[in-house]
Amino acid sequence: MAIIQRYLEQVILNKLKPNKVIIIVGARRVGKTELVKQLLKKIDEKPLILNGDDIDTINALAVKSLSNYKRLLGNTKLLIIDEAQEIPDIGAKLKLMIDGIDDLKIIATGSSVFDLNNKLGEPLVGRKTTFHLYPLAQLEFSLTENYMETKSKLEDRLIFGSYPELEHLENKQEKIDYLKEQVNSYLLKDVLAFEGIKKREKIIELLKILAFRIGSEISLEGIGNELQISKNTVEKYLDLFSKVFIIKKITGFSRNLDNEITKKNKWFFLDNGIRNALINNFNNLDARDDTGQLWENYLNYERIKFIEYKGIHCSDYFWRTHSKQEIDRIEELDGKLNAYEYKWSVNAKEKVPELFTKAYPDAKFTFVNSSNYLDFIT
Repeated sequence: MAIIQRYLEQVILNKLKPNKVIIIVGARRVGKTELVKQLLKKIDEKPLILNGDDIDTINALAVKSLSNYKRLLGNTKLLIIDEAQEIPDIGAKLKLMIDGIDDLKIIATGSSVFDLNNKLGEPLVGRKTTFHLYPLAQLEFSLTENYMETKSKLEDRLIFGSYPELEHLENKQEKIDYLKEQVNSYLLKDVLAFEGIKKREKIIELLKILAFRIGSEISLEGIGNELQISKNTVEKYLDLFSKVFIIKKITGFSRNLDNEITKKNKWFFLDNGIRNALINNFNNLDARDDTGQLWENYLNYERIKFIEYKGIHCSDYFWRTHSKQEIDRIEELDGKLNAYEYKWSVNAKEKVPELFTKAYPDAKFTFVNSSNYLDFIT
C-alpha cells in the first residue's frame, strides 16, 4: 500500500533553515521516523542520522564540547536525531551545536513531550520550531480518498482509530492485536518509565475510567476515592498521560453565568483505537451503546489535528451548566465564539441551549453530524 503523505511534510520543509532546530513530537508509532524519511527524499543534503535509543549515539554525544561535535559531523550540515529525549542534556547539546557550527540544520524527534520540554525546550528558546505529529488525520486521508471511500471507512476509524500501520493490516484481529500491543508495549512503557512509577494497575484503572467517561466532567477527588489514591496523584497521572500523547484536557467555558461549570475538566483520547483497546471493546457500532462517545472523541481529536496542522491559533472549551444545558465544543478565535454540538444521527433534534444564546448572542452555532462532519475536520 502506498505511503500516505503527511500534511506536515511541506510545512516542515519550509521551516528547515540553517542554525535552527525542527522538533517533531508525538506518540510512538504515529509515523515520526517515516516522516523524516520522506523529508530526506526532498532534501538535497547528506545527513548524519543518530538514534537516541542507541547507546553508541549517547556515547558519541556524551562529551559536551564544540570540538567533539565538529569531529562527529565533519562536513555534514544536516543532523537527524530520532528519539532525542533519550539523550541526557540534549537541549544544551543541540544549542551548542546550532550556535557554534555554521549552516547546521537539525531535525529531532521525540515521543515524550515532558522530556523534550524539560531537556530540550528551554535551552533552545528562539532557535526551534516544534511540530506535533498525530495518527493519520482525515485531512491526510482526503488527499487520496474520494467522498464515498471516506464514508465507507468512517465506522472502522471510529473503532480502530488511525495509527498509520493499521492501513497495512488486513483483518480485524490483526488490528486488535496491534492496538493492544501499542497500549501495553509503548504507551504504558513511557508512563511507567517516568520517575520510576510502578503502580501499573492504578495507571490502567485510571485510563479505563477516563475511557468509559468520555464526554463527562471528571472529578479528581472522586476518581481518587475510587482508586484509593490521592487527588494529587490522580492529577499527576493525568498530566503524564497528556505528556505521552494519550489524552487531552478540555476546560469549561464561562464568562457570564453563575451556574456555568468551570472547575471540572473533560478528557478525551487522541485516538479511538487506543481508547477501545483499554476497555477491550472492538464491537461494530450496531452492537455498542457508546457510539455517541466515540463520535465526540473522534471529532474532537480530528478537529485538533486540523487546527494545529493549519496553524490556526484558537482556544477550545466545552460548555455546561449545573442545570444540564451543554455544548460539546466552544472555540474562541480573535474574540469570536464558535459553538459546535455533535450529533451522530442526521435526524437528531437540533436545539441551541437557551441559556447559551442569551448569554452569548453573537456566537455562531453549528451542529456537526455524520453527514456534514467533513466540513468540520477538513
